Amino acid sequence: MSGWKSRVSATAPRAAVVLHDLFMVWLCWAGLNQFRYSIQSVSIDLPAFSTENLLILVAQGVVFWKVGLYRGVWRFASLPDLLNILKASIAGLVAIVLALFLYNRLNQTPRSVLVLYPIVLTALLGMPRLLYRSWKDHSMARTDKAALRVLILGAGQAGETLVRDLRRTGAYQPVGFLDDAAKLRGSELQGLPVLGRVEEVDKIAPETGVNLLVIAMPSLDAASMRRIVAACERTGLPFRTVPRLDDLLEGRSLPGELKEVAIEDLLGRQPVTPDWKAIRGWLGGRSVLVTGAGGSIGSELCRQCAKHGARQITLLEMDELALATTESELRRDFPQIEFVPVLGDCGDAAVMQHALGLSHPEAVFHAAAYKQVPVLEAQLREAVRNNVLATETVAEQSLKAGVGTFVLISTDKAVDPVNVLGASKRLAEMLCQAMSGVQGTRFITVRFGNVLDSAGSVVPLFREQIRNGGPVTVTDPEVTRYFMTIPESCQLILQASAIGSRQAIYTLDMGEPVSIRLLAEQMIRLAGKQPDRDIAIVYTGLRAGEKLHETLFHADERYRPTAHPKILQAEAREVSVEDLRVARVQLRDAVNRYDLDMLAILLRAAVPEFAPANAPEAPQKLATVVAFPARASRKT
Repeated sequence: MSGWKSRVSATAPRAAVVLHDLFMVWLCWAGLNQFRYSIQSVSIDLPAFSTENLLILVAQGVVFWKVGLYRGVWRFASLPDLLNILKASIAGLVAIVLALFLYNRLNQTPRSVLVLYPIVLTALLGMPRLLYRSWKDHSMARTDKAALRVLILGAGQAGETLVRDLRRTGAYQPVGFLDDAAKLRGSELQGLPVLGRVEEVDKIAPETGVNLLVIAMPSLDAASMRRIVAACERTGLPFRTVPRLDDLLEGRSLPGELKEVAIEDLLGRQPVTPDWKAIRGWLGGRSVLVTGAGGSIGSELCRQCAKHGARQITLLEMDELALATTESELRRDFPQIEFVPVLGDCGDAAVMQHALGLSHPEAVFHAAAYKQVPVLEAQLREAVRNNVLATETVAEQSLKAGVGTFVLISTDKAVDPVNVLGASKRLAEMLCQAMSGVQGTRFITVRFGNVLDSAGSVVPLFREQIRNGGPVTVTDPEVTRYFMTIPESCQLILQASAIGSRQAIYTLDMGEPVSIRLLAEQMIRLAGKQPDRDIAIVYTGLRAGEKLHETLFHADERYRPTAHPKILQAEAREVSVEDLRVARVQLRDAVNRYDLDMLAILLRAAVPEFAPANAPEAPQKLATVVAFPARASRKT
């Protein structure tokens, strides 16, 4: 019984729509004929129902069905639906003419009726649909007394679309727009007035009695977004923003969703547009292996590889919980791809041999590393073992297994190392460079700086400190760092891998360096509080191994543009293969003996540019370092 009722309830609305449309067809045809003959002096009796009317209903009804008119929903009727009705009316007229010509050679069919038929029918079918949608929209707004009053900043296409989405949900009541365009002043959009400029939001918002501000300008640059956010903060009202197009395409946001302004919206990061065709051409159908697959970078690399054509992905991770969590999420989101989880340390040659033998990957992404600068200053042995010797093991085993491409994920701290992290990653780069002379495997190094929201980064730390009421700890008021988002960094890693040549070192365009003090202040404001009033900022001093500013290129590494505007290639510095062979043997021996003094001596000897910031005998003149070149200088 319940099945019968559900079928009836599902088909009844559509049947009602079909009957409505056929009635309108009959009304249109009969009405036009009556009107045409009513202006003649001689009256003609036209039957309400006839064979001719039946042919017209059948012909037009078949056209409606073929055109797909009944796939539309009245609740969301719009201009495309109206155009579809017009198309169906014109096609129906052709079908009617053919049917009546075969029936009675169009005898007594006025030509004026044929001309007016599609126009009148479009109006008769379109008007009820639009009226129904308007009634539903306004009735929903009336019934929801608790709807939030919303002021929309931006009267462009995004703002117009937002109004329709907000009205559809019924939980929000848009009251007007703010926009800086002078031509829009005093005009209306979707029946709502443009009340003034964005900068006047603190004056206009109280007058309109709104409860929420929504920034509907998804293409804003960071400087403009900071200006608008500052204006919104002056009102004391909560504010949200609409998602960017790349967030929608990547599935990080839903259409019509209102999201909080994120810190990455204010940091000057422009959306990356990778060459997906090149990436899929290189990655499509391949088997890849990712070390450190449970980490923030490793897991996103796995996700990007799965999204863009990899056939099989081997997840190598030493943290069992991270491995299980990452594998579960990937299997849920990409059920069509084969995932091979391997629990173990990539620095163990037996583990690497086992992982490579299971999947026979054509590319290896080595993302596993220790990355915390202050921690590694006091953990030299583990830094060398994991960042240097494990990299050597992974690279050697990949070379023996005939892997086509080996990608080392490096860091900007390897450019001019003053800490153990930078020195260990620089030595890892040198080892890969030395191995690249062997025919077979293509060795690629990709450098980038800090990653927003990655494990151990400053953003989650600040967020936790703000949640706990402060204070927010900043090392130095002048310190700056380069930042990227996790998806952006992984997309550019894949891009560099796709275009990479043998023995290549690539640096990713990190944008402009960000002041950590400014970052902390912006995060406090985004939390609805004021720096140094609600949340204190405490300066703790630079920690061991840290420096004020990072650099992306060494003066001895000549750089040149690549096929992608956000990736530059550095000319690798010369390394002595024999010296590296001796150094790694000595380093492995010192690691096995846990000889920290010898490790410090060997690391400084192996990496000549390593100048520890706390070393008493630091050289008077360090290597000259240049910043990432300005975009204008990279134009070719």
